[in-house]
Amino acid sequence: MDAYETDLDSNPANFAPLSPVRFLEWAAITYPSKTAIIDGDRRSTYREFARRSHALALAIGRLGLGRNDTVSVIIPNVTAMLDAHNGVLLAGAVLNTINLRLEADTVRYILGHGECQLLLIDQSFLPLAEEALVGLEIPAPKIVVIKDDTDPNPIRTSLPHVEYEAFLDLPPDPLAGGKAWSPFEELREGEASFAELLATNVANEFQASALGYTSGTTARPKGVVYDHRGCYLNAVGNALSVGLSPETGYLWTLPMFHCNGWTYTWSVTMVGGTHICLRKLSAETVFLAIDKHDITHLCAAPVVLTMLIHAPEEVQKRPSRPVRVCTGGAAPATAIIEGIERLNFNLLHTYGLTETYGPAIYCFMQDEWAGYSAQEKSAEMARQGTAMVTLASSTSRNIETGEEVPADTTTIGEIALRGNIVMRGYLKDPEATKKAFQHGYFFSGDLAVRHPDNYLQIKDRSKDIIISGGENVSSLEIEEVLFRHPDVIEAAVVAKAHDHWGETPCAFVTLREGAACDPVAMTAHCQHYLAGFKVPKHFVPVQLPKTSTGKIQKFKLREWAKDVT
Repeated sequence: MDAYETDLDSNPANFAPLSPVRFLEWAAITYPSKTAIIDGDRRSTYREFARRSHALALAIGRLGLGRNDTVSVIIPNVTAMLDAHNGVLLAGAVLNTINLRLEADTVRYILGHGECQLLLIDQSFLPLAEEALVGLEIPAPKIVVIKDDTDPNPIRTSLPHVEYEAFLDLPPDPLAGGKAWSPFEELREGEASFAELLATNVANEFQASALGYTSGTTARPKGVVYDHRGCYLNAVGNALSVGLSPETGYLWTLPMFHCNGWTYTWSVTMVGGTHICLRKLSAETVFLAIDKHDITHLCAAPVVLTMLIHAPEEVQKRPSRPVRVCTGGAAPATAIIEGIERLNFNLLHTYGLTETYGPAIYCFMQDEWAGYSAQEKSAEMARQGTAMVTLASSTSRNIETGEEVPADTTTIGEIALRGNIVMRGYLKDPEATKKAFQHGYFFSGDLAVRHPDNYLQIKDRSKDIIISGGENVSSLEIEEVLFRHPDVIEAAVVAKAHDHWGETPCAFVTLREGAACDPVAMTAHCQHYLAGFKVPKHFVPVQLPKTSTGKIQKFKLREWAKDVT
């Protein structure tokens, strides 16, 4: 009926733009006195968290910055980073989180490409900023420095700057006068309230909210643009997928700079959970925090799980109750799944990219897996899984035709995603954006098969597949087998040119301390699990080269393989 289209338009009473900043507004109202953040010896309530984020937004506005202005941050997992994830967006500006492991040249490129106008930087990274700002081809951004509470030394830098606390200019806590502050009140007379800033500065949920950069292993990193709606929905999807609640104690082992902490920066706040910050990551700090703060959830790359599994016995402290751990990146090897679960960690495998706000697919556990053997269960858990509820579609498709591949576990396509948690596109790069978006989907570059239960399983990156004698060989399959060898801690397999077969697998392995690389034994181990043409012809002991986000740099290994004899 046409009546459904008449006089039933959206209006302020039935529509509010989705923004992850709304989660902090809600939490400050619902749980004002609850501990929101534990950062070393410092604890902040949700009311305090909201006040500081509000003050940051006002301070950014006083500089004349707002919508589509870039605020870059170089901050570890501390309170100020959580402030930024709300205050910058509340100001209407775009939050650009910069990888702490990058070298000055790439940081310089990111600051220039993103046209940074304000840089929030932790004291410990000032030398990096001093080097990166030399030769910057845009006007130098204003600089705000966060004091490192663990560093007794004063802030020393030649850069003109203001200290973070002075920049916030936070007025005295109203509780001291017996008055409780709410997001609907200004900090000072005449200032816009938290709620007013949100209504004014985020009037369009599709406006840019964050700018992240890809790893850039072989070229300059690409700038990935997020919007408020996508951040909101990805945060909701995470919370539902892993079971976050007001009782959640979330340990920040995952860098908040990585896809905005996979949007868990907002997911934890959404449920009124507690953020437990870690300025520095080590096996010891992780186990100590779990023991001290009753941690329920954390996220980590497989390399971090390996670190925990191989930590000295005197450091390992088995949690008294299971800790839900989400891991992403390459599929965790069976040995990692079995090892981490022995430590009372409940592992959930997830898949995503910078272009999908972090996690988009989860390998959701099925009841029948409980009766499987350890090997069978690990094989199921290592698959990528299905779309989380806030993603419209995840599948594997032929990139040439756009057709979905059959769910036969053998036909390889490319993981294709569609929905509100796919990026808006690449900043200033329409050609790359067009290439990524084809047939109505975002094509990831990951080659995968579909299983009859609709779970996806990656077989390789499109550029990493090995073609030996006309047969496709998955480097991931070989790496999984190598991980089962008792002396192998890490493994990576690449193609090596061969006069007869075209390409053959070449394995690079990181071994346990004191172990020797015995090619004969390695070959016998692989022959037990693999067809002959899949067995590597070479085994090279090395420390694997990695990107700043911990991804193995296979392009370097392919170069190294040329010299292997």
